[in-house]
Amino acid sequence: MKQFEANFDGLVGPTHNYAGLSVGNVASLSNASASSSPKQAAKQGLRKMKALADLGMVQGVLAPQERPDVMSLRRLGFSGSDANVLASAAKQAPAIFQACCSASSMWTANAATVSPSADTEDGKVHFTPANLTNKYHRSLEPQVTGNILKATFNDSHYFSHHTHLPDNEHFGDEGAANHTRLCSEYGEAGVELFVYGRHAFDHSKPAPTKFPARQTLEASQAVARLHGLSDKNVVYIQQNPDVIDQGVFHNDVIAVGNQNVLFYHEQAFLDSASAMDEIKRKFGHNELHLLCVKTDEVNVEDAIRSYLFNTQIITLANGEMAIIAPTNCQENPNVYKYLSNIAAQHTPIKHVHYFDVKESMRNGGGPACLRLRVAMTAEEHQALNQHTLMNDAQFERLNTWVDNHYRDTLNVADLADPQLLIESRTALDELTQLLKLGSVYPFQQD
Repeated sequence: MKQFEANFDGLVGPTHNYAGLSVGNVASLSNASASSSPKQAAKQGLRKMKALADLGMVQGVLAPQERPDVMSLRRLGFSGSDANVLASAAKQAPAIFQACCSASSMWTANAATVSPSADTEDGKVHFTPANLTNKYHRSLEPQVTGNILKATFNDSHYFSHHTHLPDNEHFGDEGAANHTRLCSEYGEAGVELFVYGRHAFDHSKPAPTKFPARQTLEASQAVARLHGLSDKNVVYIQQNPDVIDQGVFHNDVIAVGNQNVLFYHEQAFLDSASAMDEIKRKFGHNELHLLCVKTDEVNVEDAIRSYLFNTQIITLANGEMAIIAPTNCQENPNVYKYLSNIAAQHTPIKHVHYFDVKESMRNGGGPACLRLRVAMTAEEHQALNQHTLMNDAQFERLNTWVDNHYRDTLNVADLADPQLLIESRTALDELTQLLKLGSVYPFQQD
């Protein structure tokens, strides 16, 4: 049976903005309050999706969240018409207002954790939306994310959807950004790596001191239970607290895996040697490539600035692998030198493709942040909502949709404009019809 890994990228929303909301994310903080270009950001994302589809990959689209989140502002006591809610929140509680305008749902690596049918007890693909409790602006996402995932993977015979974990820091869950999967073939049972930052119930264990550890061990264990994973196919690894304190807010900023390749920095994990030993043991006798980048080749600061590890590794039709990297990696001499020589490392990685995703990079997310990976069989592929898949016709439709609805530039002050809310809702309502999602947004359910 044919199997492959699909990538579902988050479509950048019409209110894409830089509010600098993410403590621990260096790029996000350094660009706070700069003007953004929603139209350019959306088109950059669409071009990347189309390029991967042209490379022969199965590429899908996940709809953005509605922002500003008027419903959440009403829950916090702002009342009256939508225009009154926006005006009063922006004036009385500007920080809360900006959080309710966050553009962060574009990074769908945080949308959910996905376990393919080859790994799960019931033979279905399992999805658990991340609760993202560490950041208020991201904690607003899980309900609508779940709606969008259910509308995208909408056949219960093949797909199982779980409610996000309890909204509490003890079960802080960041989704696929702290999860990866190694396997020989996508359709065969693999080893799922859950990377966590701290123990929620044991404060004697190591933890970062400057920036928050967003993922807990207990959350990772809960997701593994929900997905019906076997202990023999799961490895729990603690992130190095020191690199979290340097700005490695998710594991996908310092490590990435695909099939039988794990590409990681030597400082990524707290006890790297024992973690690698466990991975090797559980992976079995199949060929495994552990590609470790040494600090004297690329230091942690350069890795963060360029997002060397926030690249995608994809398997091409001929079996060779390619790295999908941001152009920022070309612009960093040490990183570019390393990637220029990666084909000589005797791994399946033979190609590097660079893409301009600077609108996303300025807000703190690279190519790997922009996609949710779903390993699936040909049958499962046919069972999902086909209108959410990228092809030539859908690329043209979505570009036209962006042209019709998105602003060229947006300032943080524009977020209180009631006309922007109307524009955004009009755009999203049309998008749900384009993608055949049904009523996934609160404003559609009133």
